[in-house]
Amino acid sequence: MVPQFLVWGMFTMMFAAVALVSYARISGREVTSVVPHSDIIKEIFVTLEGSRNEGVAVLDINGKQIAHSTQDKAGFIDVIWMSVMRERTVQDVTSEMPVRIVRRENGRIAVIDDTTGWKIELIGYGRDNVAAFARLID
Repeated sequence: MVPQFLVWGMFTMMFAAVALVSYARISGREVTSVVPHSDIIKEIFVTLEGSRNEGVAVLDINGKQIAHSTQDKAGFIDVIWMSVMRERTVQDVTSEMPVRIVRRENGRIAVIDDTTGWKIELIGYGRDNVAAFARLID
């Protein structure tokens, strides 16, 4: 049912991809798609509490609310909360443990969940989305 030239084209592309990756690996070419290491210069511990319907509150270590996902273009907090909760559900971990929001030496912001080992470097998510977390650490 599929024309023969398409089948040959598919296998040619697969072979070319494997050959390029093998050449890069054997020649010792440096990996370019990995975020470079940068030390943490500032961090805070926060707890994320809420629901998809009511939004997510960001609480500091003392339980005081410092942000909410429904305020100040901070809806991305809701997205990160869902990712953290999903990973904790998968690993069967209690959800009351705090996460770390860190500023790295290169200026980037990251969210790290030490209970599961999950982390996200906030790169390429848009200025407003990164700013929602940058405001928390500044």
